[in-house]
Amino acid sequence: METVIIVIHLMVVVALVAVIMLQKSEGGALGIGGGGGGGFMTGRGTANVLTRTTTILAAAFFATSIVLTLLARSGGDVPSIFDSAPTSSGAPAGETPADGTSGGSVLDQIKKLEDNQPPASPQAPQSQ
Repeated sequence: METVIIVIHLMVVVALVAVIMLQKSEGGALGIGGGGGGGFMTGRGTANVLTRTTTILAAAFFATSIVLTLLARSGGDVPSIFDSAPTSSGAPAGETPADGTSGGSVLDQIKKLEDNQPPASPQAPQSQ
């Protein structure tokens, strides 16, 4: 269900950008037609159609955004990144806590993990 709504949401976004870019610019330089007189999208009727299409697509964008938000919130307990974060030991950065635990910041822990891995050096192909 959520995947279908995401696909619809992305299609609405692409259509919304396309319709906005097709509109005649009124002083700004964002429209494809520019502020000049020529172009295949001219006339008052076409402007009304593009304006209505933009309004409908904007409403669909907001609707799919709200539905996706509600689906994400109703999915149960979503684990937070703060739940798995290491607890602070209270020691200043760069110092080992007095109780002998490793502690340290997340960056220190990543550095320890990288130090435990053997260095990856490029290898030349072996001739047979």
